[in-house]
Amino acid sequence: MKVENFVNILGADFYTGVPDSQLKALCNYLMDTYGIDPKHHVIAANEGNCTALAAGYHLATGKVPVVYMQNSGEGNIINPVASLLNDKVYAIPVIFVVGWRGEPGIHDEPQHIYQGEVTLKLLEDMGIEAFVVDKNTSEEELSAKMEEYKKILSSGKDVAFVIRKGALEDAPKVDYSNDNEMLREEIIRHIVKVSGEDPIVSTTGKASRELFEIREANSQSHKYDFLTVGSMGHSSSIALGIAINKPDSKIWCIDGDGAVLMHMGAMAVIGSNHPDNMVHVVINNGAHETVGGMPTVAGEADLVSMAKACGYPVAVSVKTYDDLDKELQDAKERKSLSFIEVKCSIGARDDLGRPTTTALENKNAFMDYLKTL
Repeated sequence: MKVENFVNILGADFYTGVPDSQLKALCNYLMDTYGIDPKHHVIAANEGNCTALAAGYHLATGKVPVVYMQNSGEGNIINPVASLLNDKVYAIPVIFVVGWRGEPGIHDEPQHIYQGEVTLKLLEDMGIEAFVVDKNTSEEELSAKMEEYKKILSSGKDVAFVIRKGALEDAPKVDYSNDNEMLREEIIRHIVKVSGEDPIVSTTGKASRELFEIREANSQSHKYDFLTVGSMGHSSSIALGIAINKPDSKIWCIDGDGAVLMHMGAMAVIGSNHPDNMVHVVINNGAHETVGGMPTVAGEADLVSMAKACGYPVAVSVKTYDDLDKELQDAKERKSLSFIEVKCSIGARDDLGRPTTTALENKNAFMDYLKTL
């Protein structure tokens, strides 16, 4: 189905969400049509944030908003759906558009498998009626379902369209870029060189994939790294838990700007505990690159000031490899919590692979290594 027709059938004029590769056609359409426009389209920090923003839109306008997300974001909407939107509370109608990763019977990455299995069940448990859209769904079918949904929405209940891979098409091509020069994979290569045999916790997406391939290219063991292949926004908290319990080892976290924004409260907890053996590196390209390149607000945010306000004793930002190397080396030698923002370009190798070890193998090797420290 053409994505423009999908949008027209929904009939909403406000969209907010967290980008998803399964919904790339929709995301590109919204960016091409509205860009980032607070009246019509907002990319939020996490899916709960989107849901609350949508509720505010409804309260102010009386209209029905659309919240889009990958199915991994369902966990983030459970609280606002149950305690804010639900018809037993404020009865706020929202249309959810959910990209279905890990659909049963379709090969996908390990972090999507269980989430894919429970996608429809979670929506059902939240009292959200769901309709699955695939390549064969006709405009007539979708229009008929939307007419049914209008009655449900008018009663203050929520509905969802669950989007299978390839269901939406004919999106405009949108170029996502910035003026930064450093490449993320090369940045990670520099981190690996300086960190040596120190443990690294890497964030979800291409960063972990690039870290894995760098180890392969260097003929190094993967035991040094915990690849947070899912759980976006939580790698820094994982690193904090390790740093607190391995105080004699330097612990590195390779994070992304979208991940930091998703659960920014983690920075306040890290700063409050201020482990002097942790280095928090945020590679900031101002984009949700792994799922298509749509922008984050981190391109305009002052992450260094945020880190300092959260209690990080040292926080810096770098734009060149020379400055990066200096700050990495200083952080390694420093006995203090360190925050390094690295300004990064958007883009990755077309032939970038995925980890060839299982998540469980990665965990076990990493834990065995930590026992030796």
